[in-house]
Amino acid sequence: MRTRRIGDTQVSAIGLGGMPLSIQGRPDEQRAVATIHAALDAGINFIDTADAYSLSNADFGHNETLIANAVASYPGDTSDVLIATKGGHTRTEDGGWSLNGSAAYIKQACEASLKRLGVEAIGLYQFHRPDPAVPIAESVGAVRDLLDEGKIRYAGVSNFNPAEIKQANEILGGRLVAVQNQFSPAFRSSEPELELCDELGIAFLPWSPLGGISRAGELGSRFAAFAGIADARGVSPQRVCLAWMLAKSPVVIPIPGSSRPASIQDSAAAADLELTSEEMATLDKA
Repeated sequence: MRTRRIGDTQVSAIGLGGMPLSIQGRPDEQRAVATIHAALDAGINFIDTADAYSLSNADFGHNETLIANAVASYPGDTSDVLIATKGGHTRTEDGGWSLNGSAAYIKQACEASLKRLGVEAIGLYQFHRPDPAVPIAESVGAVRDLLDEGKIRYAGVSNFNPAEIKQANEILGGRLVAVQNQFSPAFRSSEPELELCDELGIAFLPWSPLGGISRAGELGSRFAAFAGIADARGVSPQRVCLAWMLAKSPVVIPIPGSSRPASIQDSAAAADLELTSEEMATLDKA
C-alpha cells in the first residue's frame, strides 16, 4: 500500500470511512468486523470514525466502539494504525442530527471518545462541522486546548470553507494537519478547499468520495467517462474514481465508506492504479 502524510505520520493512501458500519442500514457486527479486518489486510492503516456515527442518541459512539474492538481483535500488527474521530455533531432520539460546537461540549466529547477508543491520546481529532450558534474561534480553540494538553496527537476540521480553514490553522498555531470535506465526481464544489490544502501541505480527506457511483458500479450519464475508462482498464468505476482523486494532489487521502470486505479491498487497490494525463483530462471534464 502506498502511503501519504498526515502531520508527521505516514498513512495508507486510501483510508476506511466507518460511517456505513453504524448508521441506518448497517451490517451485522460480524460483517462489520470482517470489513475492518479486510481493510487492515489490504494495508489500510487509516480509519475515520466519529462519535455521532450511530442510529440515534441511544447508541451514540457505536462506530468508535466497533472500530476499537475490531482493531483490538485483529491478529496482525496494528501498532501503526491511525484512528481519526470527530466531535461536534449530536444525534436526536429519532435519529436526527444536530450540532454543539461549544468548547465545553467539544472537550466533553473528546473525553468520551478517548474512553470508547481505549487510548490515552486520539490520533487525529476533528471538529465535525461549524455550529452557527458558536464562533469558530471557540470551537477550534477547544481543539487547540486538547492538542496542548496531549489528549490528541493531531488536529483537523471538517466541512470548512477556505476562510474557515485559514482561521482554524491560525487558531491552532499552524498545527492544522487535515481537512475533511465532501468531494466526489458528483460533488466538486470543494475544489477550492482541496487547492488550499495542497498549497498549505494539509491532508485533504474527501468524505463520500464515491458519490455519484451506485453500489452496482453503474455511473449516471454525466459520469460515463469513469465507466469507459474502467471498462478499458478492466477495473471497477469506483477504483477509477479513487485513482482520479489521488492523482489530483499528493495531499488527497480518500476515505471511502464500506460495509463489505470486497468493496474496501477493491477501493484499496486504487492506490496502485495510475491514470494517464489523457485519462485525467477526460475525467476532470466529466
